[in-house]
Amino acid sequence: MEPIQAAQALDFSLMALFARASLTVKIVMILLVIASFWGWAIIIQKHLTFANAKREAGRFDRAFWSGEPLDDLYDRQGENPSGASERIFAAGMTEWRRSHRDDGRLIPGGVQRIDRAMNVAIQREESRLFRGLSFLATVGSTAPFIGLFGTVWGIKTAFEGIAMSQNTSLAVVAPGIAEALLATALGLLAAIPAVIFYNKLSGDAERVVGNWESFADEFSTLLSRQLDGEA
Repeated sequence: MEPIQAAQALDFSLMALFARASLTVKIVMILLVIASFWGWAIIIQKHLTFANAKREAGRFDRAFWSGEPLDDLYDRQGENPSGASERIFAAGMTEWRRSHRDDGRLIPGGVQRIDRAMNVAIQREESRLFRGLSFLATVGSTAPFIGLFGTVWGIKTAFEGIAMSQNTSLAVVAPGIAEALLATALGLLAAIPAVIFYNKLSGDAERVVGNWESFADEFSTLLSRQLDGEA
């Protein structure tokens, strides 16, 4: 009964386990906690970014298909609008105006230049949209192994303590094993949300980019129809 009572007298709270851990395990735990907080910050920020992108895209779609002349819409929003859809539209319209000669006719290869301008704008917006997701992927794939390293190191330290004390009672074994397993728990705590939200946010980002690409195709079709009407 004495070993059990001694083990029960120990403090197994998270802070106590961290305080008793070795320096290496403490560093592992701190890294995992930082990675977890950083990952959640990215998750929250991306949710807000995607929600704003969807609202902006819906607002721009209503304006684009309202029947207002494209030149008037472009002049109203300017060359440097705040929304992603507006920036893609502005890139196409800017190149559209630059591609006309003094007589009003489109220069050779003008349509291709307009398409390239919008593709570059889409790639730029896509890069902004996916920024930070690679960190979630890294945390999701590496955090369990970092936590496992902390666990292995902690168990090694615990067994070294057992060998030095020549005592295998529960009171000696339990604290070291608990401290070591805490590193694995923190690794999973960081990795599981990172994997789940990386997959979700990547899917959301791909849908947003797909909408931008669809808009660029529709815009190119409208310009082609206008050129056909001028021909």
